[in-house]
Amino acid sequence: MITHFPFEELGNHNYGWLNARYHFNFANYYNPNLLPKKPLLVWNDDLIQPNSGFPMHSHHNMEIITYIRKGKISHKDNLGNNGEIKEGQVQVMSAGSGITHSEYNLSSEETLLFQIWIEPNKNNIKPTWKNINLANNNKAIEILASGELKYEQSDTLKIQQDASVIRIVGEKDIIKYKLHKNRHYYGVVSEGLVNINNMNKINSRDGFYIQSEDQINFNFLKSSEIILVDMPKII
Repeated sequence: MITHFPFEELGNHNYGWLNARYHFNFANYYNPNLLPKKPLLVWNDDLIQPNSGFPMHSHHNMEIITYIRKGKISHKDNLGNNGEIKEGQVQVMSAGSGITHSEYNLSSEETLLFQIWIEPNKNNIKPTWKNINLANNNKAIEILASGELKYEQSDTLKIQQDASVIRIVGEKDIIKYKLHKNRHYYGVVSEGLVNINNMNKINSRDGFYIQSEDQINFNFLKSSEIILVDMPKII
């Protein structure tokens, strides 16, 4: 079964400096049709204005993945980490026993990003922060972050959950992705236009949820990018 979540039907708060779209309920926004897909709790599509951002605040026991689609963000935390992540980079912050950080767009241009929160399967670990560049090696499927055992020896960013954050790109072609029992999948077409199993046409910034399917055929109708979370089912 494939469920389509059009961009215009997502949750939304526009604070001026931040225009946030919520794929799931977040903060003071609640919609019974946008319940989280555990262990995936948060997927925010954030547009951040220049010279603005999030002041120091704390997180505990959460895997927070930030994918910069346009612009840049400056990160600072109480562990001494201080860095900038920009378009074409991915950041993972394992909050663990506790981390306090800020994120600001200090540039003169808008920043567009996905922020994804995943419940960990290990609590109170030592908090960490790390970011990497996308490989840009023309592979159709790229693992951005994972806690699955099969990727344990890879150079991908690590998260504390049996889940993977995956980038899938194509241009007027079909890419097949095999699905597995006892797992489910949430994705967003970050740009482009994709037809899934010849049934669901997913536009740019739309979300989709997949369960109880054996295989997915992503038919890229033009140059497109999908960010997909492959995860275990947790009740």
